[in-house]
Amino acid sequence: MLRWSLLPARRRLGCIPTCSRRWFSSTRPSLAAGTQRWGDTLFLPKTTFPLYNDPSADPKLRDKTTEGLYQWQWEHAQGPLFVFHDGPPYANGDLHMGHALNKILKDIINRYHVLLGHRVNYVPGWDCHGLPIENKVLKQLGAEINQLTASQIRGEAEQFARQEVASQMEQFRALGIMANWSPETTYRTLDSEYELRQLDIFRLMVEKGLIYRQHRPVHYSPSSRSALAEAELVYNDKHVSHSVYVSFQLDPTSPHMSDTLRALTVGREKVSLLVWTTTPWTLTANMAIAVNPEMKYHIVSVKGNSDSPLEDLSKDSTFIYAADREDALRETQGLFASSPVPLGEIEGSELVGATYRPIFAPLQTPSVLLPSLPIIPSSHVTRDSGTGLVHCAPAHGAEDYAVMQTLGLISSSSSSSSTLESAASTSPPTTADIVCHVNGLGQFTEDIADVVGKEAASRLVEKDVLDNGGREIVALLTEIGALNKVQRFKHRYPYDWKTDKPVIVLATSQWFANLDHIKEDAIAALQEVSFVPAISRNRLESFIRSRSEWCISRQRVWGVPIPALYHLPSNSAVLDSDSLSHIMSVLREHGPQYWWDGPVSAFVPPSRRDGMEPARLDETWRKGTDTMDVWFDSGTSWSMLDALYRDPAASAQTGEASARAFGADVCLEGSDQHRGWFQSQLLTALGCAKDETRARAAPYSTLITHGMVLDESGKKMSKSLGNIVSPLTVVYGGKGKNEKAYGPDVLRLWAATVEFGKDMSIGPTMLQQCAETMRKIRNSSRFILGSLGDHPFTNKVECTDLGLADRYVLHRLHRLDQVARAGYEAYNFPQVINELSYFANITLSSFYFDINKDCLYAEREDGIARRRVLTVLDQVLTTMTKVLAPVLPHLAEEIHGILHGTDAPSVFTIPWTSLPEEFVDTQAEQDMDKLLRIRSKVFALLEQARKDGVVKSSLSADVAMNVTSAATPDVIDLLGHEENTLQALFGVSGVSLSDRSVDETAPAWQYKDHLDVEGTEIELIVRPAALQKCPRCWTFTRHEHDELCKRCADVVRA
Repeated sequence: MLRWSLLPARRRLGCIPTCSRRWFSSTRPSLAAGTQRWGDTLFLPKTTFPLYNDPSADPKLRDKTTEGLYQWQWEHAQGPLFVFHDGPPYANGDLHMGHALNKILKDIINRYHVLLGHRVNYVPGWDCHGLPIENKVLKQLGAEINQLTASQIRGEAEQFARQEVASQMEQFRALGIMANWSPETTYRTLDSEYELRQLDIFRLMVEKGLIYRQHRPVHYSPSSRSALAEAELVYNDKHVSHSVYVSFQLDPTSPHMSDTLRALTVGREKVSLLVWTTTPWTLTANMAIAVNPEMKYHIVSVKGNSDSPLEDLSKDSTFIYAADREDALRETQGLFASSPVPLGEIEGSELVGATYRPIFAPLQTPSVLLPSLPIIPSSHVTRDSGTGLVHCAPAHGAEDYAVMQTLGLISSSSSSSSTLESAASTSPPTTADIVCHVNGLGQFTEDIADVVGKEAASRLVEKDVLDNGGREIVALLTEIGALNKVQRFKHRYPYDWKTDKPVIVLATSQWFANLDHIKEDAIAALQEVSFVPAISRNRLESFIRSRSEWCISRQRVWGVPIPALYHLPSNSAVLDSDSLSHIMSVLREHGPQYWWDGPVSAFVPPSRRDGMEPARLDETWRKGTDTMDVWFDSGTSWSMLDALYRDPAASAQTGEASARAFGADVCLEGSDQHRGWFQSQLLTALGCAKDETRARAAPYSTLITHGMVLDESGKKMSKSLGNIVSPLTVVYGGKGKNEKAYGPDVLRLWAATVEFGKDMSIGPTMLQQCAETMRKIRNSSRFILGSLGDHPFTNKVECTDLGLADRYVLHRLHRLDQVARAGYEAYNFPQVINELSYFANITLSSFYFDINKDCLYAEREDGIARRRVLTVLDQVLTTMTKVLAPVLPHLAEEIHGILHGTDAPSVFTIPWTSLPEEFVDTQAEQDMDKLLRIRSKVFALLEQARKDGVVKSSLSADVAMNVTSAATPDVIDLLGHEENTLQALFGVSGVSLSDRSVDETAPAWQYKDHLDVEGTEIELIVRPAALQKCPRCWTFTRHEHDELCKRCADVVRA
């Protein structure tokens, strides 16, 4: 039993509302002739803002928010400098979805900083050198590389690259990217100024002793005809090699054979060293067999394993292999003709020192012309695979090369920068030099006759080692009885990431950067770098730790030259501070192209001329033809930012942001750039550093990584699968049924909704969902603009005069503002869009708009109730526009133009300031949460009445609320204070409050339910409205003999 005064008498007895209703349509009923048109007295929404539109189609608006905006902020922004360094896309072909994602993410970040008042430096660039462009030019010309001069190829390649840059630039513009796209404010790695900066960095690295030349095995791509760095490799886990088990014959006359081995093999005609290899084509370059001195080896006899098809199969064959490989070898079907019979066991160390005959010696006449080869010790021989004996071909294996060089079995042809061996030298190898019979095309050369004889060589010369050449080697092995077994072997194998074809390891003379001296500094520098996502730090650090050198030379025509001079009489290369200083002075005067076009005499420094005339110099010297790795090209792009910091006007920084001395605040690229551009920037920056500070400072503060874009089913996009989604098709539409024209903002919205830190999908369903999200945001904006009449609202009320619902919405708006800012700061764009969508769809459309339509349409135009709502809506639209602007700039500009006129400056010229703390109202949130709980129950009762057919519009119903018990007066006081709010909140025409069940007259129908709100028990009753429908506002609040309800009558009379 209630013991306190619940409500004033009029509230307690069931008050009839004067002005609450829910509009579902602005359509008015038809009126008889001469009848007052009450609809004309309503304040219905009026706006020129369409529900469906692509504002980017307006050239004036597009320029205002892209190039015009970039120029404006660069000239007028007073905040701190924010430098976003653009990783250059390759200038080849139309944009794919990865390009679009990349540039849109960058643009969202840049636009957010412009909104904060920062001065954004963003210079788009293009990577313009390298094999793909060279190949594309040759394909277009229908020519092979040897059919054109190098000068012709370079000219055509430059023209092609510039055309592709222009094409891609227009495509980027279609995405709404804010930038100045003029030649002066973009960069290309083929620009003369860029190439000169790159060569200066190379010179500094030479002066620090980081650049050297070496003849050694490197990854080499026959399809690209060039050496490759590790960063240019991809690994195919499904590659199949034709591996072979072969026999090398132990030389019984070995002078240094151990007594143990001699005793175990004495009297045996032929003893075979069993070797397994996945690259049989490298056997012609065999120079040693390695064993592990700490492993044990078995000597076995096998009956029926003849070394030659012509020999008696009944004879025993003797094999040596690792004891730990015994079981695996016995299980290899067809390897042995019968079960091996043990003869003895020997330590690997006792095999060392013995020699064996070259495997192809039987093809030579006489075979004794070929010297025996050594068995050597090496820890790289393991018990995990093979036979425990490893065929060493230092021309085709980095580990083979390293162990044989360490043992002094091959000469070292490495040196630092000056007086080096020439890559192009045709002179024979020096003593104990590497044996190699493969050329730059990946084919056997005529020199192979030195190993296999002239007759067999005729079957191999000019054959591809990865194709027919390899098969011929297997055939020769079979013919000489050295082949024990051929086996298909699927394994992980390196491929050229540009051509997607397998590479080989090949000994060539290349230029390298020594990373051992700088990689510890690189790791230290990365400790000051922020990574997004954080786990990507591990990937970049592991790549750097695993590298000791960087092969920077490429055998291509189209690229930046490595300016080395080669002294022909001494067969040596010159690349030092003296030569480079002179060469750079010549190139600054004539341009980098002069290296290719000018005479060599122009580049020989005075210190090396020896009084010779130019003609003599041209005969004595030649210019190098190697070009630099394209990662070195793009990796030096950080250097163009140095000019920015040298210019006090350009780099002026104010505010709290810390000033950088060089480099960028942010770089953002795909995850593949951990082994590419992210790494090459860091290594070149540290490699050329002139002081200790720069030697341990990364050229970026934050690295952001995005994943790859897949199709809607999670598959990689490819032409063969027909699942490519083109960004321009999304923007402009295509010929397919599902290829609608969505405009750039829908594509940008997609980019902001995906978790870009991992691989993501795109397709018709996702785009349609984004279009629907966009429609709802536009619809909310349209309603507000219509309510405001396309003008900012000026007759605002103070926060203290706002109602509960108004204060609640501003509280939610403050949360949106804070969450969006935090999302942008953390590069968590889905957080921004999710919060914006919830606010627009739930807080506004389903709540605030719904409960205030009657007030906006039917109240006095300048009444306090209407002014409250318009005050809130004006602030809501302002904040929403700021929140969505970085992602949806065209929509933001369209809204801003409707409010302030199409000639108004960009919406981005007005800084995004935080909302005042007075908007934070936790009490309003708590109170509204209670009322919304009651609302849900009322809506359930109304829905039941609709299903039963007794209610069409909720306005034809009233709600009675009977408080049956209460632990505290808090909820009752809230209900009494928010009487008018309840009527609008429930969308009914009347709400009565009572402390007991009042049922003086039984209604025609009613629906009841109960709920507990924080200890207050409330009975809810939905029943027919007590009064008549008002023809102006459609609420059931008119007394029977009145023309209008009291509220409408007062408004009309006023």
